[in-house]
Amino acid sequence: MERRHFLRLTAAGAAALSLPLSARAAEPAKVIRIDYASYSPPSLVLKKFGWLEEDVKANGTSVKWVLSQGSNRALEYLNSDSVDFGSTAGLAALLARANGNPAKAVYIYSRPEWTALAVPKDSPIKSVKELKGKKIAATKGTDPYLFLLRALHENGLSKSDVEILHLQHPDGRAALEQKRVDAWVGLDPHLAASELEAGSRLIYRNVNFNTYGFLNTSDNFAAKHPDDVKRVIRAYEKARAWIIANPDQTAKLIAEEARLSLPVAQLQLKRNDFSNPLIGKEHSDALRAAAPILIEEELVKPGTDLSRTIAALIDPGFAQSVIGRA
Repeated sequence: MERRHFLRLTAAGAAALSLPLSARAAEPAKVIRIDYASYSPPSLVLKKFGWLEEDVKANGTSVKWVLSQGSNRALEYLNSDSVDFGSTAGLAALLARANGNPAKAVYIYSRPEWTALAVPKDSPIKSVKELKGKKIAATKGTDPYLFLLRALHENGLSKSDVEILHLQHPDGRAALEQKRVDAWVGLDPHLAASELEAGSRLIYRNVNFNTYGFLNTSDNFAAKHPDDVKRVIRAYEKARAWIIANPDQTAKLIAEEARLSLPVAQLQLKRNDFSNPLIGKEHSDALRAAAPILIEEELVKPGTDLSRTIAALIDPGFAQSVIGRA
């Protein structure tokens, strides 16, 4: 009996090993490394209240928070396996995925209007066309940078018609206000702060050129720890519900956590829509509409199938299992 029992257990173990990873019992991660960013209010709420830490501690999992200053940094961290979750703009995530980054978008943390083209308060420039030959600050690989390229194209210009200075968002703001550049394509909350505190003027806005706020994990983490992906989404959902129910408290918390004035935090929050966290067709369609700029500006390899890349990037299954279907 003992020998037969041993053989049955051995056979069962071998059968389990032959199953695909997704079909086996998933082990929880020892640590979840997740970014937080001033441009992602839910991440600041989560870091403040520790809801994710509370949810995962029973599994012996800890949480490590890593500061991101822009989509480019978040995607660099994800690609180098320095974080398991990174907060980025949608088009920036697509660009990264097309160039070999194993990013997998699983959740929408907001639909923001977080970028626009700004000039100093006393600048004579009033339109995008007047930027020809001018110096513009932007952070390469982020939504503002891609927003700039689309704005230029819409007005008959290309990046070769301007001089782009590749500066991180806070440095771009400083360059604008010190008049070392003629324009800056900024990102909230830095953009909102420049408007309110330095009088910077927005000369071009287009909410449709602002791609959504994507919460990304990696292919590897999603395959190894699918339950942890769902736990992170549940935590983000708790933060989203809290933000919607407590807008005034949220603004105060953002101001405190991001070291902003309350009016700046209020303006930033006003430009975010938290109503639809489910990632899916709406976001795929938005990326398909934006994708041509990546080809036209030779930001991806010739022949890249961006429709296939979008399908590989966006994974609605995790959010659907947590939130339900729209």
